[in-house]
Amino acid sequence: MIQVKELLTILIASSLVSNVVLSQFLGLCPFLGVSKKIKTAAGMGGAVVFVITLSSAVAGCIYQYLLVPMNMEYMQTIVFILVIAALVQFVEMFLKKFVDSLYKALGVYLPLITTNCAVLGVALTNVQREYGILAGTVNGFATALGFCIAIIILAGIREKTEYNDFPEAVKGMPMVLITAGLMAIAFCGFAVLN
Repeated sequence: MIQVKELLTILIASSLVSNVVLSQFLGLCPFLGVSKKIKTAAGMGGAVVFVITLSSAVAGCIYQYLLVPMNMEYMQTIVFILVIAALVQFVEMFLKKFVDSLYKALGVYLPLITTNCAVLGVALTNVQREYGILAGTVNGFATALGFCIAIIILAGIREKTEYNDFPEAVKGMPMVLITAGLMAIAFCGFAVLN
């Protein structure tokens, strides 16, 4: 049985120390594309938290109770992609019906959660590290929380610096990449805590 201390370690390590965006460089497309405004960044972060957490739990159950007993572990990637795609479709339908403004603001980036390598990366990491269903779900939640933290911080910085006077050569995406790089350096400080 996994202890609370181990779950807390997974939570901190996956969200801050090994931040999926800033140290593993997974999920950069929505990270850079949806981080113009805090509101849309928070919406994308919430959708990613939901999808990664739920997909970690569902993929863990399918892997442990279906693929392993049937000796079909080699099918894990295909099965995980199908689970992720189904969950993203659910999120997309929910947002379109109940939060249409967020659905429109996220635009093309919402379906991109399906192909977001961070979502699949978490499911595969859970298998690689031999996490059980609970530990895998906590890892998924923590990883998604780290994504959410990073995208909201970047969106806040982008909103604050939108009208600053930068040299022409670094305006726009170059400044976003410089900012993301500095954030990655800052998050390396959390590795000392590990």
